[in-house]
Amino acid sequence: MSEKLNLQLLKFLGRQYPTADAAITEVINLQAILNLPKATEHFISDIHGEYEAFSHVLRNASGVLKPKIDELFMSELSEKERRSLAMLIYYPEKKLEQVIKKEQDMHDWYRLNLFRIIKLCKVISSKYTRSKVRKALPKEFAYIMEELLNEQIDTFNKDKYYNEIIERIVDLNKGKEFLCAFCYLTQRLAVDRLHVIGDIFDRGPRADWVMDAMQNYHSIDIQWGNHDILWMGAAAGNGACIANVIRNACKYANLETLEDGYGINLLPLASFALEYYKETDYSGFLPHMEGMDTVQKDSSKMIALMHKAITIIQFKLEHRLIERCFDPSMKERDLLHKINYGNNTIEIEGKNYQLKNIDFPTINPREPYVLTAEEEQVVERLITSFVQSSKLQEHVRFIFSKGSMYKIYNDNLMYHGCILLEEDGSFKKVELEGKTYWGRGYLDKLEEIVREGYFNEQDNELRRKGQDMMWYLWCGKNSPLFGKDKMSTFERYFIQEDQECAVENKNAYYRYLNEIDLANRILEEFGIRASEAHIINGHVPVQVKHGETPIKAGGKIIVIDGGFTKAYQKVTGIAGYTLIYNSWGLQLASHEPFEGIEKAISSEKDIVTSINIIEYVYKRKRVADTDIGKDIMAQIEALLLLTEHYRLGLLKEKEI
Repeated sequence: MSEKLNLQLLKFLGRQYPTADAAITEVINLQAILNLPKATEHFISDIHGEYEAFSHVLRNASGVLKPKIDELFMSELSEKERRSLAMLIYYPEKKLEQVIKKEQDMHDWYRLNLFRIIKLCKVISSKYTRSKVRKALPKEFAYIMEELLNEQIDTFNKDKYYNEIIERIVDLNKGKEFLCAFCYLTQRLAVDRLHVIGDIFDRGPRADWVMDAMQNYHSIDIQWGNHDILWMGAAAGNGACIANVIRNACKYANLETLEDGYGINLLPLASFALEYYKETDYSGFLPHMEGMDTVQKDSSKMIALMHKAITIIQFKLEHRLIERCFDPSMKERDLLHKINYGNNTIEIEGKNYQLKNIDFPTINPREPYVLTAEEEQVVERLITSFVQSSKLQEHVRFIFSKGSMYKIYNDNLMYHGCILLEEDGSFKKVELEGKTYWGRGYLDKLEEIVREGYFNEQDNELRRKGQDMMWYLWCGKNSPLFGKDKMSTFERYFIQEDQECAVENKNAYYRYLNEIDLANRILEEFGIRASEAHIINGHVPVQVKHGETPIKAGGKIIVIDGGFTKAYQKVTGIAGYTLIYNSWGLQLASHEPFEGIEKAISSEKDIVTSINIIEYVYKRKRVADTDIGKDIMAQIEALLLLTEHYRLGLLKEKEI
């Protein structure tokens, strides 16, 4: 950096710290912050629209809060009372509704529980500066809450003062408001940052509610999953992405997110399906209805007709993208022209397979990829509905602003799918726009193209390529978010699933997951050389019931997709993994299925969580050991340089 530019930057810094004393004061403050314990990070993956389970895991910080309650109140509260206190902290308003109905002396109840929750909140907030805690306080109660958090009730001179504040809060009928405020502050301070390792959408009932919760979260980053990128492409107006989104929603009888959450008008599709597919064989398109109520099951036929209609539309729309795709292997996924209507067979990869049925009323065998006029109209209206959904656009812009293909944070590398490998374990090289990419460079290039697809309003060609890439990242052979050689959608619907052609082979990455050498090579590729670095991965559910472990490569790679979504829990045997990284190391939490918020509150039954310590450090990590610490040290260096310039008279101090 040139001396002239350096001086300009110091002058700019001097506006905030106009005197040497002001700069030195901030240096002292920053040096002190460096010695605070490292804040807690929370990692979650593959939420798939399961709002209630996701919300609960956020509220109980993956089981972190309950042990703190046990530790603090073991000698004074029974196990039942501690469970009740925990549920109060997780769901204060709902729990209060129950308490008010049965508690005779609410004055005493509020006073007692305020003392307990403030005691817990003091412990949780102790690793933060007063300034940071102050910023987390609700404005209307900030002064009183700060007083209560920072006063010592066993101090002779202040005990009456402290008790009087609590009494006045309750006497003035503000017990409920303050209690809720302290509960939410406790939740807020239990975790400093949330990392979402992809796949927010599809399968579960309310991905839109999950997104609302994420928007309101205090500190978050998102690594895009293949299901997320599909919705991003749909929001951008890509017809093939929209068709896939709707097909997935029909498959799991999950139209609430589309219709109620985002206001997507599915009536044109329903009317079209009823007219053209009513008399066809739709048995292979009946939705997965496990756990659905009677009303939803009664609508299964209509959903199945829509499901079949949008699937055929999808195959036709994807043909257009395949024709111009950078990856020539995608041409193998064009299958409609390979159907032999004479003997009900199809040729795939040189072999003939019997089809379950060829009941396709809107396919012209001579021009199988041409949309009918009615299909064109349906597609146009769906695109308009997606593009004009203000809520969907708001959520997708948030995913872009907080998200990326990967993230490096505190020496942990996070990505959803995989780093593409060749069969011999070397990084796979991909030709794209006349250049060869692999590893980190490939992910960077893909992200650049994707962002053009949503944000570029000037260059229609770059925008189209970006939207095509979003679809490719959903299902393409060289998609690091997908990580398989093909998405055998056609085969699974129209050919027996046990046939060879329906098998989706995973990238070689998944065979090498237990190799420490692979982990080190990937970390080095991303510029991470710390001995305690990790790769945190989602996407492929860990099949615990078959003995698989989420801890790979000697603890260097951690796969935290354990089946958050109910659709996977029969396969995995659990209801998801989450990861906690605090000042003492890494803890993996495995969760049992969540029975619902109302059941949790009424029975005071938390998600059963097993904590497995992956890595324990004997020297507690401090802020100085984190990425934030590096930034603070750079600030200290700049401030010390500023004070030196003040001392030497190279910069004039200003009067305050």
